[in-house]
Amino acid sequence: MQTVMRQNEIFRALGDPTRRAVYERLILREETVSGLTARFEVSQPAISQHLKTLRDAGLVTVRREGREAHYRAGPEGLKPLFDWVAHYEKFWRGREARLKAVLEGLEE
Repeated sequence: MQTVMRQNEIFRALGDPTRRAVYERLILREETVSGLTARFEVSQPAISQHLKTLRDAGLVTVRREGREAHYRAGPEGLKPLFDWVAHYEKFWRGREARLKAVLEGLEE
């Protein structure tokens, strides 16, 4: 159940286009809130809220340096989604061969 809740949080977090763009930026490089605010056409409080949502979903980490918080994203946060996709990939791979056989049977 915990995994499903985590997957839901990740989908919800990445469902917002601005949050997704912030996440993609943080994959490329570490950024501060002020650095992100300068790159996006949203307010500093909005960026902070997006970062909180991404952090709560386990998609970004924060490193404190003095008064500044530096945010970054890594692939480990997406592991629950990779697992979800892998589960369904196995499901469809088994069905794909059967579907192909049925379609070939219809052609004959």
